Amino acid sequence: MRCISQPHPNFVMVNADKYDNFLSTICGTSSSTWTDAQESELLEPYTYITANPGKEIRGKLVEGFNLWLNVPEEKLKVINRVVGLLHNASLLVDDIEDDSQLRRGIPVAHKIYGVPQTINTANYVYFLAYQELSALRPTLRRRDPTSSASSDSGLGDESPAADKSGFPDRIFTESDLDLVVNAELMSLHRGQGMDILWRDTLRCPSEDEYVDMVKAKTGGLLRIAVKLMMACATINTNVDYVPLTDLIGIYFQIRDDYMNLQSNQYADNKGFAEDLSEGKFSFPIVHGILEKPENRQIMNVLQKRPKTPTLKHHTINYLRDTTKSFDYTLAVLKKLEQQARAELKRLGGNPMLSAILDKLHVDA
Repeated sequence: MRCISQPHPNFVMVNADKYDNFLSTICGTSSSTWTDAQESELLEPYTYITANPGKEIRGKLVEGFNLWLNVPEEKLKVINRVVGLLHNASLLVDDIEDDSQLRRGIPVAHKIYGVPQTINTANYVYFLAYQELSALRPTLRRRDPTSSASSDSGLGDESPAADKSGFPDRIFTESDLDLVVNAELMSLHRGQGMDILWRDTLRCPSEDEYVDMVKAKTGGLLRIAVKLMMACATINTNVDYVPLTDLIGIYFQIRDDYMNLQSNQYADNKGFAEDLSEGKFSFPIVHGILEKPENRQIMNVLQKRPKTPTLKHHTINYLRDTTKSFDYTLAVLKKLEQQARAELKRLGGNPMLSAILDKLHVDA
């Protein structure tokens, strides 16, 4: 019989002595022992994806809208940080939900760091964004810590201070910031949820359902940026820029859907026709299915989620030659671009936003 040595009782007791007054120990120290090194380790999946930036279209859109809104520089920096945190965190989760292989031409974060760590990091970054948001909030009247708890609501903070910005006609105010971000993050997750539901149940949405999903999902982060800017603007405080933001968001996503199936550059960055590999109901695919509902070729391909080129080329040829779905998508993009340019003109013109539309323009 194997003899297992046991530690001497006195040794055990000596090592347990540090817990004799443990309550007073933890009460007398900082509430957090979190270190910069731990923070860096936790954020590695996020740092990985941000080290290889994308097209930065959202940052350019913020600059463009700021020609109209003239947000103070420090507040604009905060808005850019908030939107950047939310955007990149959402990409970490999207890549997991879509089982993507590439993001911006390199392996996706969860293939390097694993799914659990990447999900946790993405969730953590959402809260970092809320922490950044505090820099935009109006000063709150704090409860006197020496007063009785019954003198306020018990939450520690009273109502926001009165708006002293001098712009009583604001559509969104600085006291609305949390509500704005909450509402748009809910919208984003609703849109993403429907996108996933259609994919996983192999149910093709109607074109209107698809556009509503895109407005919720892709438009969410753009609306966060523009609404926060509207809340902090120093000029044009009573002008509603949200409809234009929605239009640009829908245009951007439909264009992205087109390029995913037609662009060699997209193939290099995300993989060839990645939407087919993910089983995604993108705009051209929805049109192709609805144009000939009796033909189940596309549905069968989506169900298989092909990784090799053969089925992808076949489906792309079908969309191009049989259902003319790429021609239809280009026609829709042309109409949306025309309306966006007309709205830019109505709002007084904006050379930066016009330049972005020039860059996004797709030739037939």
